Amino acid sequence: MNQVFFGLIALAFGFAVWNGTPAEVGQGAMDAAKGSVDLALGLVGYIALFLGLMKVVEEAGGLKFVARIVRPVMVLLFPNVPPEHPAMGAMVMNVAANALGLGNAATPFGLKAMKELNELNTEKGTATNAMILFLAINTSGLAILPTGIIGVRALKGSADAAAIFPTTLMATACSTVVGISAAIFLSRLPVFSKSAPTPEPFDRPRFMIKDLIPFFLTILCMVGLVFVVWYFGEQASAWILPVLIVSMLSVGFFRGVRVYEVFVKGAKEGFDIAIMIIPYLVAILSAVGMLRASGGLARIVEWVRPFTEALGIPGEVLPLALLRPLSGSGAFGITADLLDTYTPDSLIGNIASTMVGSTETTFYVLAVYFGSIGVTKIRHAVPAGLAADITGVLASCWAVHWLLT
Repeated sequence: MNQVFFGLIALAFGFAVWNGTPAEVGQGAMDAAKGSVDLALGLVGYIALFLGLMKVVEEAGGLKFVARIVRPVMVLLFPNVPPEHPAMGAMVMNVAANALGLGNAATPFGLKAMKELNELNTEKGTATNAMILFLAINTSGLAILPTGIIGVRALKGSADAAAIFPTTLMATACSTVVGISAAIFLSRLPVFSKSAPTPEPFDRPRFMIKDLIPFFLTILCMVGLVFVVWYFGEQASAWILPVLIVSMLSVGFFRGVRVYEVFVKGAKEGFDIAIMIIPYLVAILSAVGMLRASGGLARIVEWVRPFTEALGIPGEVLPLALLRPLSGSGAFGITADLLDTYTPDSLIGNIASTMVGSTETTFYVLAVYFGSIGVTKIRHAVPAGLAADITGVLASCWAVHWLLT
């Protein structure tokens, strides 16, 4: 992130010299710094609301419920991990937490999963196929509830903040499938397979197709939601947010959760997070503001537009697509800037919202997870993760064009 931040500042300075806009660049930095604080403070309420709701769902057993649904699929995807091993349980809980948008819970489960997978590793320091596949799922941006970006859209005055719910589902599904496929395909190539640690043998249980029925029913419901929004348009998407809020609180109420107390507990965590992101937003938004005021961002977009639009990617979202694998806070800042510039409900606003909700900070995830267990030979982890990211970018554009235009 250090290189990215300095690179943006250097580009802004270079374009300021080229275009003769030093005064505009200085003012752009000041305006962006002020706007970043306003953005973070405005987000306090939205982040607190959604984290409070998610805390209610977590206390009601929603995390364990999702884990039961995805467990048979995980057992099928990880044939070299014993189904009853602690690694499998931690991976299942990590995927379930990510799907529900519980990032704070997902990371500890993910680190636990990597530790347990390393216990099965016969060559310490070298990534196993199971490790890489697990991280490919993490870096694919798998998420059912894009609550964070919905809050940002609402803050920016969106008439239908939850409109990107089905487009995010569609894009994250595509990126996850490609990420998994890429990890499996690359692991079988000679250049990577010859360096794979040999897994320890164990007695594999018989696979039962009936175990996948809950998973397929869940997928069918998600497809049905996408179809309903596509068919009915704004009349359907406008109901997503109120139904989601009522449903999450109802689950907690009928499961005997002390809804008010638990909601307040989760909301307090949201307040802390909103305050914590202010320095990161000031840094990245100031750099982007300088680049925009220098005229450099407009020139870069103009140069790349013919190539990206051939793939259905507007040139305006290219900076977001490039930065997303490197920095979550940086991508968040650029998304906020795009929503300010083009409005949340515009084509650019919808694509940026969907993109940030269906992709992940690939290099950060790889660094943290592999670093936690001392893995230095990561084999095909980077290309598998980037395949998911590229798919997420393309699928975000296509999903918005198909569902929201």
